Amino acid sequence: MSRGVPPPVFLGAEAVEEHFPPADRLVPALEAALADFSSGPGGGVVQPVRTVVPIQKYSGFLGVMPAYSEKDDALTTKLVTFYEHLKDPSVPSHQATVLLLDPTNGTLKAVMDGSVITAKRTAAVSAIATKLLMPTSSEVLCILGAGVQARSHYEIFMELFSFREVRVWNRSKENAEKFARSVAGPIKVCSTVREAVAGADVIVTVTMATKPILRGEWVKPGAHINAVGASRPDWRELDDEVMRNSVLYVDSREAAMRESGDVILSGAKIFAELGEVLLGMKPALREETTVFKSLGMAIEDTVAAKMVFDSWLAGRRKEEV
Repeated sequence: MSRGVPPPVFLGAEAVEEHFPPADRLVPALEAALADFSSGPGGGVVQPVRTVVPIQKYSGFLGVMPAYSEKDDALTTKLVTFYEHLKDPSVPSHQATVLLLDPTNGTLKAVMDGSVITAKRTAAVSAIATKLLMPTSSEVLCILGAGVQARSHYEIFMELFSFREVRVWNRSKENAEKFARSVAGPIKVCSTVREAVAGADVIVTVTMATKPILRGEWVKPGAHINAVGASRPDWRELDDEVMRNSVLYVDSREAAMRESGDVILSGAKIFAELGEVLLGMKPALREETTVFKSLGMAIEDTVAAKMVFDSWLAGRRKEEV
């Protein structure tokens, strides 16, 4: 570091978990950030579409995600890696680090574990979409996938909503059963995607799929789908029937048209950004079959990381008194 500039704080996964905001604080903050983003320049959000560097030799990708929020006066960039076929299963497929900088002078203030932030803010945004778009009196939740994102979605959905039944499917039934045993509430483990989604009111897809796994003929009319996986322009989770026969909401139009294979390859038309619904610019058509295509935005990391750092700083100041 330069002379006179204090070294950055390092907050590992445990510290980030400890200081991560509860849902009743995180959700309103993310709703405000989504609305600010969709407001255009007047919203005070500066966020380019992520830069992705392919590491072809090792079947991996490095993503760089910077953002600035004028209202939060927060500046961050996230470095996130994704490796498709890891020989060592103990290494997560996704790893991330968030750098928090002082927007007034560019000083690096904190280096944070970004995997916790990514998992929890992604699930919180899916919960926002679900709150706006799910059918009235929804009773059945289906989660396709059994990894980190499946857990973060399960946790916040159980906190915010009341489902009569929860189902899970995974390509590895053993992993689905392990997931079901590891959570607090009862979950039905299903053998096929078709069985899992039959009659489901809300479907969450958080898989490693590169080809469609969810078919429109299996989806209940009026269901809401949060499509979280398949974040590359040639990857899919949902088939053309799902995409073309649903009202499509996204976090960012620009990102969806550049990064989402489900959107690009199906030719589906984007109806609205989630922020436009929150602003009242577009309606939430909960009586229709709806898809929220989540790609994740850097501004979500910015807001969450700032809240974590502020909580850590407040705790440190109390200790010093």
